[in-house]
Amino acid sequence: MLLEALTLQLGYNATLVTVGAMLLGIAAGATGTFLFLGKRALVSDAISHATLPGVALAFMLMVAFGGEGRSLPGLLLGSAVTSAIGLLCVSALTHRTRLSEDAAIGAVLSVFFGFGIVLLTVIQSMNAGRQAGLESFLLGSTAGMLWNDAVVIALGGTLVLLAVLILRRPMTTVAFDPEFAAGAGMNVRRIELAMMGLAMAITVVGLKIVGLILIVALLIIPAVAARFWSHRVGHVVLLAGTFGGVAGYVGAAISATAPALPTGPIIVLVAFAIFLMSLLIAPARGVLAAMLRHRRFQAQVHVRQGLLALATDQPIYERLTLRLMKRRGLVRADGVATETGQAQAARALLDERRWQVLRSDPAHAEAAAHYDGLTPLDTVLTPDQLKALDQGLGPRATT
Repeated sequence: MLLEALTLQLGYNATLVTVGAMLLGIAAGATGTFLFLGKRALVSDAISHATLPGVALAFMLMVAFGGEGRSLPGLLLGSAVTSAIGLLCVSALTHRTRLSEDAAIGAVLSVFFGFGIVLLTVIQSMNAGRQAGLESFLLGSTAGMLWNDAVVIALGGTLVLLAVLILRRPMTTVAFDPEFAAGAGMNVRRIELAMMGLAMAITVVGLKIVGLILIVALLIIPAVAARFWSHRVGHVVLLAGTFGGVAGYVGAAISATAPALPTGPIIVLVAFAIFLMSLLIAPARGVLAAMLRHRRFQAQVHVRQGLLALATDQPIYERLTLRLMKRRGLVRADGVATETGQAQAARALLDERRWQVLRSDPAHAEAAAHYDGLTPLDTVLTPDQLKALDQGLGPRATT
């Protein structure tokens, strides 16, 4: 059944939800990258919680005017209004008071969310509110999603993604170095508001599928996972969008296989699985890659010390050192150096003497700062630099 869900064969509603969740995930991952890089992940949390009173007020207004209280466009419009107010409150408290940003976020988050809960309680006492199902906006609910709802979500996600593509350069500059951006003539505050406004748009669009509590995870987790795979912003944005799209698609497909599985939490769990995979196996910053680099470094240190011991006619007592040197053909089974081992030992001793001169001579301070003490110096320095070092060694340079 999972294969049928992944290939969009479980019916019209399941297909709508899966495609909509995928588009939402792509836009959320790309947008969340700039929040993550700019260390503003908690801003999305404040924005998401500020949507709840807007949903409740929009429902009450639509019912008061004789409309359909559960109309998704109306509910999203209401959530957009209150989340925008919350966003402006965070910005005002941060720039016009002595409150730090995290304190402002905490204040706005708690006040708006508490107000929203009060309004939901009031709605439950209304005749039209008992079956409203507004609590589904907390964790998301895709049951009974209509074509119009899917169009609203897909169109909103696409527009946000286009805005991210247009604003990616100034948002990147502000995320990494706001002082430089201000010096270059950019309006830093407007760009920050635009960045948070895009997060607000994703939050509003994703209320139906993921819910206001879990949308933060869809904004941040794909960006964090993508950061393990690349150091370039463009690649991170692309990967974050891809991871978010995969999480949305797979999570919605899994939730479609059983009626009791909620879509939002499953999407977040799939995103976490992607993060966990990235944490473990990413080639640049993953845990396994770090362990392999550490083991290679340890092996280099052992071999280097073993070669220096051979060059100075000292015994090698460390078993690991002997094993590594045997594996590389530097010593025989009885511990006697091979011809290759003797040549490399002499080279290692020469490099060690050169290194002592290198780090003691101020003229070579820049080269010494970039040398790890293990790499052969003739692959790091120029022939002229090596010649200068050998002159400082005197007659020992040729031994």
